[in-house]
Amino acid sequence: MKLRTSLGLTGALATLAVALPQMGLAQDAAAPAPTFDEIGPYLMTTLLFLVGGFLVFWMAAGFAMLEAGLVRSKNVTTQLTKNIALFSIAGIMYWLVGFNLMYPAEWMMEGYLGPFFAITALEPVGLAAADASLDYASVASDFFFQLMFCATTASIVSGTLAERIKLWPFLIFVVVLTGFIYPIEASWQWGGGWLSEAGFYDFAGSTLVHAAGGFAALAGAIVLGPRIGKYAKDGKVIPMPGSNLALATLGTFILWLGWFGFNGGSQLAAGTVGDITDVGRIFANTNMAASAGAVAALILTQILYKKVDLTMVLNGALAGLVSITASPLEPTLFGALWIGAVGGVIVVFAVPMLDKLKIDDVVGAIPVHLIAGFWGTIIVPVYAPDTSFGTQLLGFVSIGAFTFIVSLIVWFILKAAGGIRVSEEAEITGLDMTELGMEAYPEFSRG
Repeated sequence: MKLRTSLGLTGALATLAVALPQMGLAQDAAAPAPTFDEIGPYLMTTLLFLVGGFLVFWMAAGFAMLEAGLVRSKNVTTQLTKNIALFSIAGIMYWLVGFNLMYPAEWMMEGYLGPFFAITALEPVGLAAADASLDYASVASDFFFQLMFCATTASIVSGTLAERIKLWPFLIFVVVLTGFIYPIEASWQWGGGWLSEAGFYDFAGSTLVHAAGGFAALAGAIVLGPRIGKYAKDGKVIPMPGSNLALATLGTFILWLGWFGFNGGSQLAAGTVGDITDVGRIFANTNMAASAGAVAALILTQILYKKVDLTMVLNGALAGLVSITASPLEPTLFGALWIGAVGGVIVVFAVPMLDKLKIDDVVGAIPVHLIAGFWGTIIVPVYAPDTSFGTQLLGFVSIGAFTFIVSLIVWFILKAAGGIRVSEEAEITGLDMTELGMEAYPEFSRG
């Protein structure tokens, strides 16, 4: 055994000695492997999109929990159904139309409108570094990340119109919003369109995502009308408390977490020391603005109502997040604090203002996303020197007018085609039983 082992080892060494020169020649002939300096930015930016994307995806759960907690128990299942359905519809429509409409290689109308139904294709399986476009990130990761923003826009509309809208007309509107309305207005800025050329600045979407969703929700609320019993004949507002403030609070924390991906991923680069440091700065400013918005609403409701209103505090945090989203990179931490705090104040005053106008917004999405979105957009020039108040106002008004008018037309068409509102009996009974035939909390109603 010892002899055979010794001979075997000697033979192996001899074979290796013969093979080594040949292996060296083969290596000399092969193309040199790319260095990390060459592929690092591509890898890191792709990773940023993937991590940021799944954090923004988690915001879908946040919206679902927030809305489930703020609607009455008889409408919870319907609200949850709307949230998973709208996200799924967005996933299909953004592939079919939205992504290539938003990032056109060629414009049908230069700066305003790209090609319709240009279906998005991903890279081939097992892409080699030599065949990859190393100047940015993978198409798949970019598509995935941008899709999450599209779906978020639709989620904003869902909560405002809760408790009285039919399921299928709402989902048809989501098809139009995610496939056409959002990609067109977003292309004006993020697709290199006319607003980008004009110098408008919206880092992560205070206007492009949040205010746009708020304008679509406002149009729907106007056409739909308020819930039965929400406003008395003498003008008094009748409170309609949500079913589960624990879920609403959980939803807010989930949204807060997801916002780090929303704003941080919008850096759109992670391949240098400066880029990744900026992502950290964005995280810190995002958190500061949310904290300040919540504390501002906490203090203000105590002063105005002599008691803290939890729903206002939750929306105060969200308004702080929306307020900083237009410019989360440039402000100092103190700047993020006062910008977010003003967002929290906006919510406390805007919610009763909408009630005076008899615009019924079940979850407070219009104050949080539209009005705080305006604040966040218009205040950008304080810390971003290459912008102007006039250009920021132009961008907000242009996107707001387009989204509101087109949404209003779609809502009126849906209303004329078959109605968008459930019957009075169905609304009183609850949409869970009348629209779906199932309840979120059946033990409470059946004993």
